[in-house]
Amino acid sequence: MRKIVVGVVALIILLITPANAHQPVVLTSTDTSASKGPLLVDGTVSFAVRASLTKPNQTLAFRAGFKKGDKVEIQYLIVNKKPESALKKSDMPVVTIISPTGKRSVMEINERTNFFEPYSKTNFLYLARYLAPAEKGTYSVVITAKVPASITIAIGSKEIPGKVTR
Repeated sequence: MRKIVVGVVALIILLITPANAHQPVVLTSTDTSASKGPLLVDGTVSFAVRASLTKPNQTLAFRAGFKKGDKVEIQYLIVNKKPESALKKSDMPVVTIISPTGKRSVMEINERTNFFEPYSKTNFLYLARYLAPAEKGTYSVVITAKVPASITIAIGSKEIPGKVTR
Protein backbone atom coordinates (compact mmCIF):
# COMPACT_ATOMS: atom_id res chain seq x y z
CA MET A 1 0.00 0.00 0.00
CA ARG A 2 2.82 2.41 0.89
CA LYS A 3 4.46 1.91 -2.54
CA ILE A 4 1.17 2.77 -4.25
CA VAL A 5 0.76 5.97 -2.21
CA VAL A 6 4.36 7.02 -2.90
CA GLY A 7 3.85 6.29 -6.61
CA VAL A 8 0.63 8.30 -6.78
CA VAL A 9 2.23 11.26 -4.94
CA ALA A 10 5.22 11.18 -7.32
CA LEU A 11 2.90 11.09 -10.33
CA ILE A 12 0.89 14.05 -9.02
CA ILE A 13 4.07 16.07 -8.48
CA LEU A 14 5.23 15.32 -12.03
CA LEU A 15 1.86 16.30 -13.47
CA ILE A 16 1.60 19.62 -11.64
CA THR A 17 5.18 20.74 -12.23
CA PRO A 18 4.98 23.62 -14.71
CA ALA A 19 6.67 23.32 -18.08
CA ASN A 20 9.58 25.60 -18.84
CA ALA A 21 9.36 28.41 -21.34
CA HIS A 22 12.13 29.32 -23.75
CA GLN A 23 15.05 30.71 -21.77
CA PRO A 24 15.50 34.41 -22.51
CA VAL A 25 18.70 35.79 -24.07
CA VAL A 26 18.88 39.51 -24.81
CA LEU A 27 21.28 40.72 -27.48
CA THR A 28 23.09 43.93 -26.54
CA SER A 29 24.55 46.73 -28.63
CA THR A 30 27.99 45.06 -28.38
CA ASP A 31 26.73 41.83 -30.06
CA THR A 32 27.49 43.26 -33.50
CA SER A 33 28.80 40.02 -35.03
CA ALA A 34 28.40 36.33 -34.30
CA SER A 35 31.88 36.14 -32.79
CA LYS A 36 31.07 39.01 -30.41
CA GLY A 37 27.60 37.71 -29.56
CA PRO A 38 26.54 35.07 -27.07
CA LEU A 39 27.06 31.36 -27.71
CA LEU A 40 24.14 29.05 -26.98
CA VAL A 41 26.26 26.02 -26.13
CA ASP A 42 23.53 23.53 -27.15
CA GLY A 43 21.29 24.87 -29.92
CA THR A 44 18.72 22.14 -29.34
CA VAL A 45 17.81 23.67 -25.95
CA SER A 46 14.95 26.16 -26.18
CA PHE A 47 16.03 29.80 -26.07
CA ALA A 48 14.20 33.03 -26.92
CA VAL A 49 16.74 35.48 -28.29
CA ARG A 50 15.50 39.08 -28.21
CA ALA A 51 16.98 41.64 -30.61
CA SER A 52 16.05 45.32 -30.43
CA LEU A 53 17.45 47.08 -33.47
CA THR A 54 17.40 50.86 -33.13
CA LYS A 55 18.65 52.09 -36.49
CA PRO A 56 18.78 51.04 -40.16
CA ASN A 57 21.60 48.64 -41.10
CA GLN A 58 22.34 47.81 -37.45
CA THR A 59 23.47 44.20 -37.04
CA LEU A 60 23.12 41.96 -33.97
CA ALA A 61 24.17 38.32 -33.90
CA PHE A 62 24.64 35.18 -31.83
CA ARG A 63 25.93 31.63 -32.19
CA ALA A 64 24.55 28.17 -31.40
CA GLY A 65 26.34 24.83 -31.17
CA PHE A 66 25.03 21.61 -32.71
CA LYS A 67 26.10 18.00 -33.04
CA LYS A 68 25.74 15.93 -36.20
CA GLY A 69 22.26 14.41 -36.18
CA ASP A 70 20.67 17.30 -34.25
CA LYS A 71 17.88 19.35 -35.80
CA VAL A 72 18.31 23.08 -36.30
CA GLU A 73 14.92 24.59 -35.35
CA ILE A 74 14.60 28.37 -35.58
CA GLN A 75 11.49 30.56 -35.57
CA TYR A 76 11.30 34.28 -36.35
CA LEU A 77 8.66 36.06 -34.25
CA ILE A 78 7.48 39.56 -33.42
CA VAL A 79 5.23 40.76 -30.64
CA ASN A 80 1.75 41.17 -32.11
CA LYS A 81 1.41 44.89 -31.41
CA LYS A 82 2.54 48.13 -32.96
CA PRO A 83 5.02 49.25 -34.08
CA GLU A 84 6.28 45.78 -35.21
CA SER A 85 2.91 44.38 -36.27
CA ALA A 86 2.40 47.41 -38.52
CA LEU A 87 5.71 47.01 -40.35
CA LYS A 88 5.61 45.89 -43.96
CA LYS A 89 7.28 42.60 -44.81
CA SER A 90 9.93 44.54 -46.75
CA ASP A 91 10.82 46.56 -43.61
CA MET A 92 11.34 43.60 -41.28
CA PRO A 93 14.91 42.75 -40.18
CA VAL A 94 16.74 40.20 -42.31
CA VAL A 95 17.69 37.02 -40.42
CA THR A 96 20.53 35.00 -41.93
CA ILE A 97 21.55 31.57 -40.66
CA ILE A 98 25.14 30.55 -41.44
CA SER A 99 26.12 26.89 -41.02
CA PRO A 100 29.56 25.74 -39.81
CA THR A 101 30.57 25.13 -43.45
CA GLY A 102 29.43 28.62 -44.50
CA LYS A 103 26.08 27.76 -46.11
CA ARG A 104 23.81 30.81 -45.82
CA SER A 105 20.05 30.65 -45.46
CA VAL A 106 17.96 33.82 -45.26
CA MET A 107 14.72 33.31 -43.36
CA GLU A 108 11.97 34.19 -45.79
CA ILE A 109 8.98 35.86 -44.15
CA ASN A 110 6.14 33.68 -45.38
CA GLU A 111 3.52 33.64 -42.63
CA ARG A 112 1.75 35.70 -39.97
CA THR A 113 0.49 33.05 -37.56
CA ASN A 114 -0.78 34.12 -34.14
CA PHE A 115 0.83 32.50 -31.10
CA PHE A 116 -0.04 33.21 -27.46
CA GLU A 117 2.88 32.50 -25.14
CA PRO A 118 1.33 31.72 -21.73
CA TYR A 119 4.39 32.22 -19.52
CA SER A 120 4.95 35.84 -20.53
CA LYS A 121 1.27 36.28 -21.46
CA THR A 122 2.38 37.77 -24.76
CA ASN A 123 0.79 37.53 -28.20
CA PHE A 124 3.35 36.89 -30.94
CA LEU A 125 3.23 36.45 -34.69
CA TYR A 126 5.32 33.74 -36.33
CA LEU A 127 6.85 35.24 -39.47
CA ALA A 128 9.16 32.42 -40.57
CA ARG A 129 10.42 29.00 -39.52
CA TYR A 130 13.60 27.12 -40.36
CA LEU A 131 14.12 23.39 -39.85
CA ALA A 132 17.09 21.41 -41.16
CA PRO A 133 19.42 18.59 -40.14
CA ALA A 134 22.40 20.09 -38.31
CA GLU A 135 25.98 20.07 -39.40
CA LYS A 136 28.39 19.50 -36.53
CA GLY A 137 29.72 22.77 -35.20
CA THR A 138 28.69 26.34 -34.52
CA TYR A 139 25.96 28.14 -36.45
CA SER A 140 25.75 31.93 -36.64
CA VAL A 141 22.49 33.84 -36.69
CA VAL A 142 22.84 37.41 -38.00
CA ILE A 143 20.00 39.94 -37.73
CA THR A 144 20.19 43.11 -39.84
CA ALA A 145 17.74 45.99 -39.52
CA LYS A 146 16.12 47.85 -42.36
CA VAL A 147 14.24 50.15 -39.96
CA PRO A 148 14.10 50.17 -36.14
CA ALA A 149 12.35 46.99 -34.93
CA SER A 150 12.39 44.37 -32.20
CA ILE A 151 12.18 40.66 -32.95
CA THR A 152 12.48 37.36 -31.14
CA ILE A 153 14.36 34.39 -32.50
CA ALA A 154 13.22 31.14 -30.89
CA ILE A 155 15.77 28.37 -31.23
CA GLY A 156 15.73 24.77 -30.07
CA SER A 157 12.96 22.70 -28.54
CA LYS A 158 14.34 20.92 -25.49
CA GLU A 159 12.75 22.44 -22.39
CA ILE A 160 15.79 21.92 -20.16
CA PRO A 161 18.27 24.39 -18.64
CA GLY A 162 20.81 25.55 -21.20
CA LYS A 163 24.17 27.26 -21.03
CA VAL A 164 25.00 30.62 -22.61
CA THR A 165 28.55 31.95 -22.77
CA ARG A 166 29.79 35.37 -23.78
